[in-house]
Amino acid sequence: MEFSDKLNLIKPKQANVGLFNDCFPPVMDGVSVCMENYAFWLQKMVGKVNVITPKVPGTDYDKLPYEVLSYFSFPVPKRPPYVTGIAEVDPVFVASILKTRFKIVHAHCPFGSGSLAQRIAKFQGIPMIATFHSKYRDDFSRVFVKPVVDVIIKYIIDFYEKADLVWVPQESVIEVMREYGFKGNVEVMDNGSDLVADYSEEFFADARKELGIKPGELVLLFVGQHIWEKNPRLVIESLARMKDVPFKMFFVGRGYAENEMRELVEARGLSDKVTFTGNIGERDVITRYYAAADLFLFPSLYDNAPLVVREAAALHTASVMAEGSTASTIIRDGVNGFLVENTVESMESRLRALAADRDLLRRAGLEASRTIVRSWEDCVGEALDRYNMLLKIRNLPTIDRI
Repeated sequence: MEFSDKLNLIKPKQANVGLFNDCFPPVMDGVSVCMENYAFWLQKMVGKVNVITPKVPGTDYDKLPYEVLSYFSFPVPKRPPYVTGIAEVDPVFVASILKTRFKIVHAHCPFGSGSLAQRIAKFQGIPMIATFHSKYRDDFSRVFVKPVVDVIIKYIIDFYEKADLVWVPQESVIEVMREYGFKGNVEVMDNGSDLVADYSEEFFADARKELGIKPGELVLLFVGQHIWEKNPRLVIESLARMKDVPFKMFFVGRGYAENEMRELVEARGLSDKVTFTGNIGERDVITRYYAAADLFLFPSLYDNAPLVVREAAALHTASVMAEGSTASTIIRDGVNGFLVENTVESMESRLRALAADRDLLRRAGLEASRTIVRSWEDCVGEALDRYNMLLKIRNLPTIDRI
């Protein structure tokens, strides 16, 4: 019996939105944070939201305010803690998904869960929105030879060409899609931040005190996967030339390059100035790191539209980013952040100048909070309006707000 025939035989359970991604908390990265906030705010706005994702072993999803339909998974080789999975071999999941009728599905990746969203949209006759988050070519080029990478990229572009709407998180990412060969329409749909709030001067001072920051010490921060693609070597090598400057550097996160990064820090004699914290999943804790920082160092040439830059900005911390990178297009140099060339000399020179001009750091941090941060509530509300516009065009039932 075909999948579509099975759908017609089972008494349906009505759902408004299905959110599909191969990564979801407790595995933390920018896309999983995005998914988590879409699920939270859509559940508050319309209810009946389902997250569909590979199951992270040992995770209890029952206490979440929305329903998570998770399926059989296995670790992604050489990329802990990521998992992937095959939905069709999980009988409990299949039984759940077969009886669920969605009004719309939204895929946040083009692989296992995204492919499932595509099949469900086709069989149920509903629209699929697909968001393009990552530089997939860079990811796969580290593992496969070029002919294999080209085949994977073609599969990815074919996936997005079948979507009813394609979204990217910022304008510059459209160019990445064009480079990959995508010729269809693309819309910008901003990502938000859950750290948007009014913070007192006392809050910022307490954050520095809690982290043991000395008076006058320059606090530098990186949050993200510890992988060489995000350019942490540039940060470490630059700091190695600044031992005369009183600073404290925090690397927050995990990744395949973490041990090598630690070894490089030790080899450059920076162990007393650089701290590796590991993953920090508690939002109140990571908020204190953003608040304590004077600068967020993110010279990645790999990222498209990193959430962490917006999170830092929400806590009045401006970013130093690589000039010409896709991610850096939201930065006006010297106004709401700072740009450097992808050289140790350029990074060192800029950090020394900024260490001597704390007033500029504060002004840029405040401007970053005003210009590049939106709340997730605002962004998801806009996304919901776009869902309904698409449903109206298709003459399908729209999604009512609670």
